[in-house]
Amino acid sequence: MLALANANAAVGLGTLFLEIATVILIVAYFTRSRYQISRLIAGFFSQRGLLIAFLFATVGSILTLYYSEVLGIEPCSLCWWQRIFLYPQVVMLAIALWLKDTRIVIYSIALSIIGAGFGLYQHALQMLGEGSLPCPATTVSCAQRFLFEFNHITFPFAAFVLFTFLIITMLFVRQRV
Repeated sequence: MLALANANAAVGLGTLFLEIATVILIVAYFTRSRYQISRLIAGFFSQRGLLIAFLFATVGSILTLYYSEVLGIEPCSLCWWQRIFLYPQVVMLAIALWLKDTRIVIYSIALSIIGAGFGLYQHALQMLGEGSLPCPATTVSCAQRFLFEFNHITFPFAAFVLFTFLIITMLFVRQRV
């Protein structure tokens, strides 16, 4: 139980920092033609975005596997859908890094938009409670929370933030294509 509490605290804190970073990146993306600091951020992420996205997608994938395979928390069907749109990105981004191929961005953005949609839907389901929205679960309820940090961070919200971060990162990479 201590391992779960420590993991939840780490994931909650990491998600909070990623949330803040994502908001900063969104602001920088839309103000990059106006402010020097935004141009610097845009330049950094356009050059290193594939690596950054690969690292974050990999960490996100490892964390989902840690929770299910090590801590024994069975993922619900909506969690599996989010994983379906995250796991391939690790492989795609690794290949893109190896080949130095930035054409991958549109595929990553598409997968991330769909994954973010699933994450946002499940977060709403968890915040509003059982029976508030349709849940496709047959075994584990999609409304059950295993993580709830800072009064808003759940697993699906962490996934939504990660997918949003991947989208904005890929938009920066797309600039240099």
